[in-house]
Amino acid sequence: MPNEGLIRLSAFLGAALALMLWEVLAPRLERPALRGLRWPGNLALVALSTLLIRLLFPVLPVGLALWARGQGWGLLNALPLPEPVGGLAAIALLDLAIYGQHVAAHRLRWFWRLHRVHHADTVLDVTTAVRFHPLEMLLSLTYKLCLVLALGPPAWAVLAFELLLNALPLFNHANVRLPLPVDRALRLAVVTPDMHRVHHSVDPREANTNFGFCFPWWDRLFGTYQDQPATGHEGMGIGLGIFRDKSWTGLWGLLRIPFH
Repeated sequence: MPNEGLIRLSAFLGAALALMLWEVLAPRLERPALRGLRWPGNLALVALSTLLIRLLFPVLPVGLALWARGQGWGLLNALPLPEPVGGLAAIALLDLAIYGQHVAAHRLRWFWRLHRVHHADTVLDVTTAVRFHPLEMLLSLTYKLCLVLALGPPAWAVLAFELLLNALPLFNHANVRLPLPVDRALRLAVVTPDMHRVHHSVDPREANTNFGFCFPWWDRLFGTYQDQPATGHEGMGIGLGIFRDKSWTGLWGLLRIPFH
C-alpha cells in the first residue's frame, strides 16, 4: 500500500509527541519520571526491534493482507460480507487475538520471561508502551502475520488496526490526567490510562487483569477486568519486585532480563 510506512510513522510520532507534552502539562501521578535513566534504554530497545524487523521480515501485515486478498485466502474472503462489515470484523478479531496473546504472555512461563521486560519498568509513561524485548516483538509480528493469513482481512482494515495498535497503547501507558467522568465514558470504547495502569501494579493479582491494548470489551467479557487498584492509583506500586536496580534500565540490562 503506497505510503503505508509514512502514514504509520507520522501517526506514531504525532501521538507520542502530543502525549509527552500532555504528560508534562497535566500528569496523572506526581512522581519522578526518571527520564534520563529510563528513556535511553526504552527507546534503544524499540530502535533495535524495528531494525531487526526490517532486516528479517520481507513482508509486513498490510502487504500480506493485499497478497492474501488477491489469492482469496482467509476466513473473511470465504464469507459473503460487505466490505465495510468485513473490515470492522477484522479489526475486532485482530484486537481479540492480541488480547489472547497478552494473556498467554502472562500464563506461559517462557513467554512471561520475555514479557516481563515490559513490566519491569518502575515508572509508567509513553515510552513504556514501546518497551518490549526484540524477541517478543519478532514473535508478536510472526503471530500477526499468521492471523492475517488466516483471516484474509482487507488491507485498509489491517492498516487501521496497526494505527490503533500504535496510538492507543501510547495513550493508555501515558501518565496523563483525565477527569474521572471522561475516563468512565472513554473506557466503554477504549482502554484508558487509569484502566491499563492497574495492569502494571506490583501486586500480581492486579497485574493479571486488564489485558486489553485497544478495546476494553474482552476484559469484561472474559472476566479479567478490574476497575481500580485496591490501594488507589497514588498508592499503587508500579513494576516488578525484581529488576528495580538501575543496572537493568540500560539496553544491555533490558536485553538480559529474560535470561536472568
